[in-house]
Amino acid sequence: MAKLFIASEYVDSESKETTPVKNPATGEIVDSVPKGTVADIRRAIDVAKGALKKWSETAPSSRGAILLKAGHLILQQEKELATLLTREQGKPMRESILEIRRFVHTLDHYGGMAKSLRTAAVMLDTGRHGLVLRKPLGVCGSIVPWNFPVSLMGNKLGPALLAGNTVVVKPAGTTPLTDLRCCELIDKAIQDAGGPKGVLNVVTGPGSVVGEELLVNPTVRKIGFTGATDTGRRVMQSAAKDFKHVTLELGGSDPMIVCDDADMDRAVSAASVGRFFNCGQACLAVKRLYLFDSIADAFTEKLVEKVKKISVGNGLKAGVLMGPLHTAEQRQEVVEQVEDAVKRGGKVLYGAQRPKGDHYDKGFYLQPTLVSDVDPASRLLQEECFGPALPIVRVKNLDQAIEQANSSIFGLGSSIWTRDINRAMAGAERIEAGYTWVNSAQIIYDELPFGGVKQSGLGKEHGEEAIEHYTDSKSVVIATETRSEIVGGE
Repeated sequence: MAKLFIASEYVDSESKETTPVKNPATGEIVDSVPKGTVADIRRAIDVAKGALKKWSETAPSSRGAILLKAGHLILQQEKELATLLTREQGKPMRESILEIRRFVHTLDHYGGMAKSLRTAAVMLDTGRHGLVLRKPLGVCGSIVPWNFPVSLMGNKLGPALLAGNTVVVKPAGTTPLTDLRCCELIDKAIQDAGGPKGVLNVVTGPGSVVGEELLVNPTVRKIGFTGATDTGRRVMQSAAKDFKHVTLELGGSDPMIVCDDADMDRAVSAASVGRFFNCGQACLAVKRLYLFDSIADAFTEKLVEKVKKISVGNGLKAGVLMGPLHTAEQRQEVVEQVEDAVKRGGKVLYGAQRPKGDHYDKGFYLQPTLVSDVDPASRLLQEECFGPALPIVRVKNLDQAIEQANSSIFGLGSSIWTRDINRAMAGAERIEAGYTWVNSAQIIYDELPFGGVKQSGLGKEHGEEAIEHYTDSKSVVIATETRSEIVGGE
């Protein structure tokens, strides 16, 4: 049985109660984790507070070296960690390996930034210099989702730890195992370097208990949250009581616009991967496909043929390209969204069925699904579809495509496919989203800031901007020569 990770040790919860972690592909119990209590999470917060002084006073270059060492330790156990991730989350092994490597890449990125962090300085006046110092916020809470539990945790841990903060992680209840193991390996790198115990702690348990205490505990200065928009709204409301800093990476319904001059084969491949990677369970994913009329039929035909080749099954088996949805409830939600589109006149071009066979019966499987002629009022277009279903919409021109793309309450990612630089720039400038790819699959880069607009979030992860969200700035004025002062107009 797994345990809580507090002060560099695995410990039991005060409750003595546990929650099973199940494999979405088979329904089998992978392990169980403690139901953390308020006392457990308070202990973790207090331990993190106790470690803060020594960790924050550690040189940034040393903190960076620790992150690099942690990445090395994790890569040494890549296959073991990826297997554990597939068992608890359901994604194919290939995707789990990519996620572990993505996590390490993020640690390496921030580790490499350590020696380039600078204090801003400016001459204000004769004999006056101004400095802008950045200081760690303190104890930070990281609330991590189940769809990419490792890589999305890395988005928070990398900048938080490099900036000198200590962290308490609340993993998703259904995917805590790989997060626990990765945090243990990061802590090993900290301990091997002589760092304090308690820099990084993990408490499992219900969001209503563990997550809520992170939100209301006055010692916690920052919350990094990734999850649904409605939950993010509640996080923001709770954090406001103590004026906590928040970074919210929330839901998305990313449009993909394909113009009549696009490289069709590349765009078809991007649409397929962008929608059905991780069984469509990604905030950042192709969720609405807008095709120019003149190429819509040919594009759709190619896309249907490509999607038919996606093999669905247990992610531990070789050759599987798409695993199950994470829960039965998640699958039912997607089924109902597709059914709503069909009731409104939509046509299922492929999928929308549960695969047949004994090896599918105990898992939460659904075929990759394509739906055309989708009504703008349908749930598939109005809501975030967190699963393997893609609505296809025909448009007359770029103006109509952008107008419909911007009709969503979400604004996370987007893409436009065209050989025309003017169209590309129009899309980049006019699409309301935090990220726009031009003729590219939706690949996130640590070098660039990432975060949504509208109801897709608040604040930025990745890039130098992420460091800013884990620090307070302080202005300092230094007088380098003595002179008479005029104060208060006297």
